[in-house]
Amino acid sequence: MPDNDSIQAGKNYGIGIPQKSDGFFLKGSASLDWGVKNRLAQIFCPKSGNSVMLAFDHGYIMGPTSGLERMDLTIVPLIDYADCIMCTRGALRSIVPPTVRKPLSLRFSAGSTILTDLNDECVMDIDEALRVNATILAVMVAVGDPKHEALTIRNLTKTVDLGMKYSIPAMGVTAVGKELVRDARYLSMASRVCAENGAHVIKTYYCEKDFAQVVNSVPVPIVIAGGKKLPEKEALDMAYRAISDGASGVDMGRNIFQSDSPAAMIQAVREVVHKGAKPEQAYKLYEELKNKK
Repeated sequence: MPDNDSIQAGKNYGIGIPQKSDGFFLKGSASLDWGVKNRLAQIFCPKSGNSVMLAFDHGYIMGPTSGLERMDLTIVPLIDYADCIMCTRGALRSIVPPTVRKPLSLRFSAGSTILTDLNDECVMDIDEALRVNATILAVMVAVGDPKHEALTIRNLTKTVDLGMKYSIPAMGVTAVGKELVRDARYLSMASRVCAENGAHVIKTYYCEKDFAQVVNSVPVPIVIAGGKKLPEKEALDMAYRAISDGASGVDMGRNIFQSDSPAAMIQAVREVVHKGAKPEQAYKLYEELKNKK
């Protein structure tokens, strides 16, 4: 306790100056609590409002797919270029250096693989998310899957409930089965269902027709999945069109780590997502960086 005679009366109260109370920069997030917004602000750049997520969680259903055979050699060199990494707890503990200061999108659901019926999943213990300092919890939601729709939606609602105890946001990842079409009508419904059930961010696929409808039908940020490997210029064009239609970023995996020059590709993607570079400009940067080797 300071001595009574050393206490100085306050005088700088700013009388007549209303306290500034800024809204939050991210779509649909202004009413969230401080901890959730702080985590979202780590993932999404407050200046551009967007994020480049590096996804390498494919092994949880696909095993050692091309480009992920030795993640220590292919993924770790790319982490510095990402705004956020998306991976499983196994990959995190085994190959991601704990000195990395990047937000973590933790794959929080797991279950069946490509060898059986996909989407039969459960979710982890929230204590595990706390142990690995997760920034957001990613859960697969299979809207339209007769066997697993209800199960995966329950997984999402459970994750939202658990995460809110500790101010950890949830990301709903829309699954697309063999019998489902990736069109605006389906993607709008699947994404909206995730948002209505509490997801703070949606990861979904890009569709060439009416993607702006998908974005505008959902009250929270959308990031697009990269999907299957495309030629680099096509992948950059997809990212550009998605951002132009209102997406808040990309969560790319194969279109980066299966590229001829992954480091060049992720930097080119950043130019599109954060600086609005057109596909031709971004591809030119990709070629320049690629040829510097």
